[in-house]
Amino acid sequence: MAGQYSNLIAALDVGTTKTCCLIARVGDDGLRIVGAGHQLSQGMKGGSVVDMEAVETSIRAAVDGAERMAGATIDEVFVATSGGRPTSRMVEVDVSIAGHEVDEYDLTQALDDGRECPSLNGSQIIHAMPVSYSIDGERGIRDPRGMVGERLGVSVHVVAAQPGPLRNLKTCIQRGHLDVAEFVLAPHAAGIASLVEDEMELGVTLLDMGGRITSIAAYQHGQLIHTDAVPVGGDHVTNDLARGLLISKAQAERIKTLHGNALASPTDDRTMIAIQPIGESEDDPAQVSRSMLARVIQPRLEETFELVRERLRACGMDRIAGRRLVLTGGASQLHGTRELAGRVLGKQVRVARPSRLRGLPESMNGPAFAVCAGVLQYAADRPREARRIRQAMLAQQVMGGRFAGIGRWLKENF
Repeated sequence: MAGQYSNLIAALDVGTTKTCCLIARVGDDGLRIVGAGHQLSQGMKGGSVVDMEAVETSIRAAVDGAERMAGATIDEVFVATSGGRPTSRMVEVDVSIAGHEVDEYDLTQALDDGRECPSLNGSQIIHAMPVSYSIDGERGIRDPRGMVGERLGVSVHVVAAQPGPLRNLKTCIQRGHLDVAEFVLAPHAAGIASLVEDEMELGVTLLDMGGRITSIAAYQHGQLIHTDAVPVGGDHVTNDLARGLLISKAQAERIKTLHGNALASPTDDRTMIAIQPIGESEDDPAQVSRSMLARVIQPRLEETFELVRERLRACGMDRIAGRRLVLTGGASQLHGTRELAGRVLGKQVRVARPSRLRGLPESMNGPAFAVCAGVLQYAADRPREARRIRQAMLAQQVMGGRFAGIGRWLKENF
């Protein structure tokens, strides 16, 4: 963004059920939201584009709403993604530092080596994040900059995805005359927006419960150490209600939002809800008890949490990431979801909302918008990182030029 708008950054979250755009101004006192827009999504399924024109229309509407509110136009966005079946793995990298102090260039070189892991061929890398360091085999180092040794070891958490879905989403965004600055993994963005430092340090698992995907992010020692996803979300609950009650999907979504409960209470049998079965006369609505809704909703959410439990156990993250569980995403707002998650996963659970942004509209200050808010926070931190890396690489190039000059002088004179 140029001129007077150079201190603006924008985030975009294109989900199965909604598309959200946030614009913020970066100042000395942090981020302040100046524009926000959201729109019902069409053309997305499970994090992938299935109708490019519909996705483009949703993106244009959300961005236009945010730009009107901000009184400015944007030309690039940081984009949340959960598509392409992201895979998570640790890559061990070892580089020579030949006795000099570790600097930003060495860390960048190690990350670049991690990105070149042969097993990632054909995948698009979304993140390559250092988790821990070692120097000459001495492990447990948090920040090696300024330390000396012969070999620098880095455990790099690499998140990669199939390139096709990312390329399709990028094309839809570019059709709206926007550039993609960077893709950000959706559950990691939700963690940035919702988790507190003590949780991330001691160990925590975050579930971002979206429309068609429930994404998993595990943290320990302040770092993202594992990501995964299960192909079940809030949209499946809506479909179950529509089929079970023989009502339209739109009506099922409304009833789920207003009256849905993951766990039935003793009074639910006496609480009746009017429904309009498909094809029936509007003059003669049917009625179902609230406990009936719970009997439809609970099995699907139990299935979701059981799948998560199995994924965490398979990789050992059920123990490593501690006993704390944080829920975000629209589907986490159903009554009783927190209690049911605690029961199935055996963890202490809280439902989180974005907590670090000023100026976020009240209508968007809930768990459903944690991903977009986190992408914005991620974007705000990138310029500082990029500046440090550029300075380190420039210094390295200058030093390389000096040594090259000395080499030429020696060759010419001896």
